[in-house]
Amino acid sequence: MCEDEAPLPSERALNGEVLGARRREAGAGLRVRVALAGDLAGRVRPQDTVFVFARPVEGPRMPLAVARLRVADLPAELTLDDSSAMSPQLRLSAFERVVVVARVSRSGDVDPQPGDLEGQSGAVASRGAVALAIDRLRE
Repeated sequence: MCEDEAPLPSERALNGEVLGARRREAGAGLRVRVALAGDLAGRVRPQDTVFVFARPVEGPRMPLAVARLRVADLPAELTLDDSSAMSPQLRLSAFERVVVVARVSRSGDVDPQPGDLEGQSGAVASRGAVALAIDRLRE
């Protein structure tokens, strides 16, 4: 081997590169940036629970992927994907368009309650990115 020649990569390294490329092509899921609107900051406590979830635009209302945070974690960036699925039969990757919701729950209960704070996206691609503001009071 000459001095300027780089060594050939191992088969294992090549397989890792191919696998990584396939994952990138398939999409790593939905990247979500979630923040609390400044005018609502006085209505929450740092320990309040924040649920971030994606549900299909059409079809069942059950969330496809869910993440749980605390208000103290906001603003936050996270990825929703098949590993955060609520059910193995309903995976995020099986749907092209979803709606993303972020809800602050004072009680820590996943079911929406009057007085919870919430933000919701419009329909977005299930592989991509979305920014979401928790900006309204749930009546």
